[in-house]
Amino acid sequence: MMIFVNGDQREIAENSKVADLLTDLGLTGKKIAVELNKEILPFNQFASQVLQAGDQLEIVHAIGGGQSNLNDSFVIAGTTYHSRLLVGTGKYKDLEETRLAIEASGAEIVTVAIRRTNIGQNPGEPNLLDVISPDKYTILPNTAGCYTAEDAVRTCRLARELLGGHKLVKLEVLADQITLFPDVAETFVAAELLVKDGFDVMVYTNDDPIAAKRLEDIGCVAVMPLAAPIGSGLGIRNPYNILTIIENAKVPILVDAGVGTASDAAIAMELGCAGVLMNTAIAAAQNPILMASAMKKGIEAGREAYLAGRMPRKRFASASSPIDGLFF
Repeated sequence: MMIFVNGDQREIAENSKVADLLTDLGLTGKKIAVELNKEILPFNQFASQVLQAGDQLEIVHAIGGGQSNLNDSFVIAGTTYHSRLLVGTGKYKDLEETRLAIEASGAEIVTVAIRRTNIGQNPGEPNLLDVISPDKYTILPNTAGCYTAEDAVRTCRLARELLGGHKLVKLEVLADQITLFPDVAETFVAAELLVKDGFDVMVYTNDDPIAAKRLEDIGCVAVMPLAAPIGSGLGIRNPYNILTIIENAKVPILVDAGVGTASDAAIAMELGCAGVLMNTAIAAAQNPILMASAMKKGIEAGREAYLAGRMPRKRFASASSPIDGLFF
């Protein structure tokens, strides 16, 4: 049967309860409030309240002061996000700087690499997930460092086990260690295997509109073309390809790799991207925490400019003041 959740239609099973819906949305245990058909539903009724066809629910949470007041969000794999900035966790000087920068960014989705765990060789070494809590952020395990489809699939399956059945992953299969460009052929293979295995795949690729569309057709929940080589900070080198990808897509398109500063992020958003994923641009800044704040503002400004619609470009000047009524 169909119900409405925060204005969007959603299909659920007959006799589902509010608690079942919250579990499906990944909101169990989160600080939220629920309104059912314009009436507040107390927390202690979540487990007993049976949903009916056509029910309308509003689910809200608190956000930090100063965030954009636009009622503007996007959806990845059925989950709604309000921050369009996704950030990585590598290259910081320590975990405290990592934590502070991520908080300053306002990000809700945080990427992590999957590596062999410390089994005693580094006594007392802290765990990243103790600092970046899965209760606060959507953890996005990635396949960084994988050069074959087989290694990427193995990494995702380990991540799913590590995170207790977590299905959302970032797929990247690299071609070589010099350019870190994607191996698109291997990426196609890995994407097909992961989608068949039940994963929700956000995929890193080049800025080729044909490759991007094929990855969407395979079943990836988001496609993430590079702006420039990973870690280069060169900004968007081919905005027209990115624009073509966006215009032909039915899934979120996020720029991944190559952003260097806040203006690069704003340009990506002005093109109509759903979001931007970055790591080095923040972590390698002289002041990563301040840069994280700048990136947040750049994302918001670019998105608002896109929604506002820029003025048309003109070849010649156009006076902003009227000439009627001049006294000379």
